[in-house]
Parts: sequence; structure tokens; C-alpha cells
Amino acid sequence: MALGGRRLLTLGQETTSSVNRRHRPDYMIILYMGLLMLVGLIIMYAIGPQRANVLNNSYGSNYSDTYFFVKQTISLLLALAAFGLMAIIPYRLVLKYSSKLLVFGLAACALLAVAGWAHLGIAQESLGATRWFNLGPLGSLQPAEMLKFGLLAFAAGFLGMRAHQGKINDVNLTLIPIGVVVALSMLFIIVIQKDLGTGIALSSIIASMLFVAGVNKRIGLIILAGALLVGTMFIVLAPHRMERITTFLQGDNTSVNDPNSYHIEHAKIAIGSGGLFGVGIGNSIQATGYLPEAINDSVFAIMGETFGFVGLVVILMIFTALIMRLLNVMDHLVDMKLKLLVAGVFGWFGAHVILNVASMIGIFPLTGITLPLLSFGGTSMIFIAAAIGLVFQLSRYTVHPSRLKEVQQYENSSSRRGIGRSRNASRSGFKRA
Repeated sequence: MALGGRRLLTLGQETTSSVNRRHRPDYMIILYMGLLMLVGLIIMYAIGPQRANVLNNSYGSNYSDTYFFVKQTISLLLALAAFGLMAIIPYRLVLKYSSKLLVFGLAACALLAVAGWAHLGIAQESLGATRWFNLGPLGSLQPAEMLKFGLLAFAAGFLGMRAHQGKINDVNLTLIPIGVVVALSMLFIIVIQKDLGTGIALSSIIASMLFVAGVNKRIGLIILAGALLVGTMFIVLAPHRMERITTFLQGDNTSVNDPNSYHIEHAKIAIGSGGLFGVGIGNSIQATGYLPEAINDSVFAIMGETFGFVGLVVILMIFTALIMRLLNVMDHLVDMKLKLLVAGVFGWFGAHVILNVASMIGIFPLTGITLPLLSFGGTSMIFIAAAIGLVFQLSRYTVHPSRLKEVQQYENSSSRRGIGRSRNASRSGFKRA
């Protein structure tokens, strides 16, 4: 046997044997996620009483001062449980049952649509949209988040298989099937639930995966053009979306007296009022009823008022650090299915951060989308934490940069011979546990 062949064989044996000794995962992922959750909890503690007071005065409800803080604490604990669960459930099971996860997410959205049309009590309507199941004392559940996770798992497995077969650019075998799945998802999310922000997040998941899988540039541009055309149609056909676009195009020529620009104007006031170091915890004025959705979509503006410019920079640095850890894990994985899983989580997480922050500072039209791990809302936090937990698990199977090309060479050689082997090596620290 040639020297190169013996080297590949030896490397393959090392890779196969090392899979039984998973190396240490990337604990920085936990650190950054925990810091963001902690900041979100502090914000809920600070503005929860103000939010409760606003709702009690406006709707005659009876929320206690600690209601939102307690709810956020419960959501955080459930999110940590979801993270831990996805960190220990073998990723192979997630991929194996990915089609069932997708079907479950689609079925949940279909059930919500039927319940909404039938005006059943289980379908919770808010601001003209039906996006949640009303679970009574247990709170609410947003099936769109289930659909995101199901689509993430299914697309990673499907596109990873097609990429391994060298058919990622095959229109009939790859692009049309994934296009049908995405179109069906968009039907529920954008058309029925009227949630364009979540629709963009779903698109970002698929776009990230296609890019990493190596879709042809020409095909990619055609897909992008088609997505923009369909997105424009969704905006034009919805008056409230057109109002947001026209308000955005007016730039600074808007006023708080204009109902269409009221939200974004108060978001800018909140951020500007924070100055360099903020007004301090519990001293927010905009959270007393001026800024809509202060604990949800607008929480970034409230943090700007509370912590100031310096605080926002620190928070954005933590987000950036977490996103970079996701990319680092993806770069050091060999199996394409696993790379696509992480790429999808990156697209999901990154889309939420960019859209929320950009809309709050006025460089993107206002859209309703949560700020990951910070906004009030259990379903979003739970499923994003679950997705990050999956990445944390995959960080155990990354390959050291010095061996990455060799392992990839072996994998390509093995796949051509019809031999499937498992990969593993240590990473950053790159010491095995």
C-alpha cells in the first residue's frame, strides 16, 4: 500500500476509534448564552412592575408586580432544560426523526389555523393575528417556533444527503422538494399567521444551509431574486406592511403624533434617552406605557434606555461572541449534515438579532421579531436554547484545524468507496475529556 494510502487508513482508524471518546465541548457557548439570559432576567425584573401597571390600567387585569419576572424565570428554566436535553440526546436521533419533527410543526400550525377560523378559545388572537395556542394557566405556545426547529432538522438532513451525493444543485431532486417544504411553511407563517418576521427567519435558515452546502451561484441568485419577488408581493398585499415601509422611507421626517411612526419614534427616544451609561435599572420612562411591546419586540430599546450606549455595545459584543462560536463549530465539523445543522442555527439566531436591532434603531423597517434569549416569551427562548444545545453537542465532534484537511480527504475518499465512517477530534483547547 502506498504511503499516502496508509496515512489515510491510519487517520481513518484514529477517527473511528476516537468517536467513542468525545472531546470536551465548547463551554463558551454556555457562558455567552447564560449572560444573555441573565441580562434578560434583569430587564424583566426592572420593567415588569411597569408593564403590569400599564396592562392593569388599560385592560382592567390584575397582574402582580412580579408576574413577568416570575414568568421569565420559568421560561428561562425551561429553556435551560431544553438546552440540556438537546445537548445529550444523540444528534443522530434528531436527524433520524427530522421529517416527523417537520410534520409535527406543520400540523401544529394547521391546527392553530383551523382553531382560529373556528374562533375556538384555544386560539389566542393578538393585534389582529392568531399566532399562539392559549394554554390557560400554562401560558401560550407559538407553533411557529416548533416549525423552525423541525425545518432546521429536516433541511440539514435532506440537503446534507444531497450534498454528499453531489446533487445539491439538482433542480428535480433537491431544489424543488425543499422549495415545496419552504413554500408550505411560508403559507402558514406569513399568509395565515401574518408573521413576516418569522418568515424571514425561516428563509435565513434555508439560505444559510444552501450557501454552506455549496449551491451554484447562478442558482443562488435566482433563488434570491425569487424570494425578494415573493417577499415584495407579501408586503404590497398587506396594508399594515406597506405602512411600515412608507414610514421607514420617510426617515427622520416622522413624528410621535403619527400613528404609523409612533412605535419607531419612541424606540429611538428610549435609546437616545439612555445616553452613555443609561438611566439605571427601574428608571425607564418608555416602559411605563409609551413604547409598545416594551418587554417583547422592543426590549432592545428599553435596554438602551436602561444601560445606555455602553451597555448596548456590551450586549451586542456578547451576541457577536456567541455567533462567532457557532461559526467556529461549523467550520471545524466534517460531516455535511452537521455543518448544515449549525449553519441553520446561525441563520435562525442571526436573523433574529439583526432584524430586531436594525428595526429598533431605524435602519430596517419595523418588524415583530424577538431578540433571542432576552425578549419576554417562553416558546421562542425554549426552542432557540434547544437549537443552541444541539450546537453545543456537535462541538464535541469538531476536528482540529491541523487535521481538518486530512480528515476531509479521508472522508471524500471513503465516500467514493461507499465506506461511511464517524469523525471526531478535539478542538479549541482541543483536549479530549
